[in-house]
Amino acid sequence: MKRLFGTDGVRGVANVYPMTSEVALKIGRAVSHVFKERHGRGRIVVGKDTRLSGYMLETAIASGVCSIGLDVWLVGPLPTPGIAFITRSMRADAGVVISASHNPYQDNGIKIFSGEGFKLPDELESEIEGMIMSGSIDELRPVASEIGKAHRIDDAVGRYIVFLKNTFPQELSLTGLKLVVDCAHGATYKVAPAVFEELGAHVVAHGVEPDGENINKDCGTLYPNVLKELVLDRNAHIGVAFDGDGDRVLFIDEKGEVVDGDALMAICGRYLKEKSCLKRNTVVATIASNMGLDICLKREGIRVVRTDVGDRYVLERMLQEGFNFGGEKSGHVVFLDHNTTGDGIVTALKVLNVMIEKGATLHDLKKGFEEFPQVELNIRVMEKKPLEKLPELRKTVEGVEKALKNKGRVVVRYSGTEMLLRIMVEGKSYDAVKNYANEIGEVARKYLSEVGHA
Repeated sequence: MKRLFGTDGVRGVANVYPMTSEVALKIGRAVSHVFKERHGRGRIVVGKDTRLSGYMLETAIASGVCSIGLDVWLVGPLPTPGIAFITRSMRADAGVVISASHNPYQDNGIKIFSGEGFKLPDELESEIEGMIMSGSIDELRPVASEIGKAHRIDDAVGRYIVFLKNTFPQELSLTGLKLVVDCAHGATYKVAPAVFEELGAHVVAHGVEPDGENINKDCGTLYPNVLKELVLDRNAHIGVAFDGDGDRVLFIDEKGEVVDGDALMAICGRYLKEKSCLKRNTVVATIASNMGLDICLKREGIRVVRTDVGDRYVLERMLQEGFNFGGEKSGHVVFLDHNTTGDGIVTALKVLNVMIEKGATLHDLKKGFEEFPQVELNIRVMEKKPLEKLPELRKTVEGVEKALKNKGRVVVRYSGTEMLLRIMVEGKSYDAVKNYANEIGEVARKYLSEVGHA
């Protein structure tokens, strides 16, 4: 039985299994049945990013929801965290996001939020997947007045903009700041420029002309050099880039240097601690975050705890242990006091808040955070064989870990959204970690890559 859900919902090439309208309809039915069983007749919010295939999948999911007897509320293109917010504020039973985040336009994905705005736990996703695979709900067919209705929320963008502005201190303003904002032709293309402009910034907008096929194309978080050139050319104070669905962000400082999620957690973690707003003096990061983050925050009396890669796992740890701040190197940063998932625009506003309050540049704020050299390799695989069943690969990894001693790390894992093996090696010498990564990659290709299967 093929598993549908990965670490961030269902994802794949649009109109190819599992990202087909048929599967989307079944997901709509299964999600609706699960929440109808818990709450009775209710409503499901459905939103999307700007991909061409979003129309197809939106219609299929809406049909599935109505066929089970729940109402569907369509919000159209809106950032993933905005859909989480609308789901909560509408007191809906669940929210569905149609997006493949940073992937190219031909891909798409489906992820689900609970009525509280949190991504579903693995157990509930498995329950939904079981219904789809077994066909157990195929015969559930409400008729007559029991069939659901579809509605459109026309003011969703406005509601979300108001929410975002309220996360920024009333006494502060962005007046006098020039920002370059790269929206990746994605879901933030309306919201982000409007928020920054309404708070007083001079905004140079880029990637705000979606056509269904240009999302993430040579722009956004995947192409920071584009933003770098714009920041330096326009003599801007800061550059902000979002991915296609707006749940992650990266920055370019005034000197043209990239500021990623680890640096953002260092900046904001120290600030929250200073304001006595960092619960349990702890920041939650993943195994992919740089060792430099631990060293930087430890000097401030802040502990770093780590989870598996995936913002959902960061959030789960936060909820389990009462933490309120965490994130990923990739730029998913969760301010749990404001939103229930990574929110790129909230993160940008928080960083701007720190800059203004301290009268400092972004380049100055990141001082004290020094990254260890880190090399990442992605190996395309034919199948995701259990790594524990590849003794030569395991032996190679153990040899590298022994050579690094306690002055470096190795992380070897499968991507949760793509057919990739991700290899990360970190240590004090770039040349050394590069060689170690290549050594592990060579063995991995032998057993897992297309070449290895030839």
